[in-house]
Amino acid sequence: MDYIVEVSGVKKSFKDVHAVKGVDLAIKPGEFVGLLGPNGAGKTTLVEMIEGLQLPDEGVIKVAGKTWKTNQTELHKLIGLSLQETKFVDRLTVFETTQLFASFYNLGTNRVNEVIELVELQEKKKAYVNNLSGGQRQRLAMGIALLNKPLILLLDEPTTGLDPHARRGIWTLLKNLKDEKNTSLILTTHYMDEAEFLCDRIIIMDQGNILADNTLENLLHTYDSARNLDELFINMTGRHLYD
Repeated sequence: MDYIVEVSGVKKSFKDVHAVKGVDLAIKPGEFVGLLGPNGAGKTTLVEMIEGLQLPDEGVIKVAGKTWKTNQTELHKLIGLSLQETKFVDRLTVFETTQLFASFYNLGTNRVNEVIELVELQEKKKAYVNNLSGGQRQRLAMGIALLNKPLILLLDEPTTGLDPHARRGIWTLLKNLKDEKNTSLILTTHYMDEAEFLCDRIIIMDQGNILADNTLENLLHTYDSARNLDELFINMTGRHLYD
């Protein structure tokens, strides 16, 4: 396939708020894309439409050449999601939690053990979720997102609140998926260094529009007044990422 995700002329409004205003983008298999924007930029709405949680008012979204309207069951098997704050049952162990989610895909114990090893939680396999550190919880959430061997991951601020060592661990895991499985990624993050390290392309959104879509190198060459991604973002939006 040429593209794993295709978004064409997509619009979405909530009453008088035009959250996404005619967006077009395409993501290739194995491509890591950073989606950046200040609060209210429209990026969450865009990602939710790609995930199938929201339907566009206008335009077409295809994942692996298929639309949510006619291929929901199949597309759920192709996508892995990890949210900023994933809630788990505190009194289940790491193994039990992973096993629960694996049952949704009719996956057995072998896959559960593979994923626990992949996210390096073997030593915490019998630990209750409420006894995990923040980094361990994020690795568990990542493991659950990977259970179905997704073609594309959609990660919403996956390392927020983690210490530098834990963040680097998530980065390494994602890089390995890209190299070994050709997994695609749409990443929303408030960390510029994370986007710079992980992403092949940077998309900057504001007020429902895409302002920029290119490699970081090309963007910095085009907007030569910016020395790094942080300065580029401020120059294009007039705001810091947290504004």
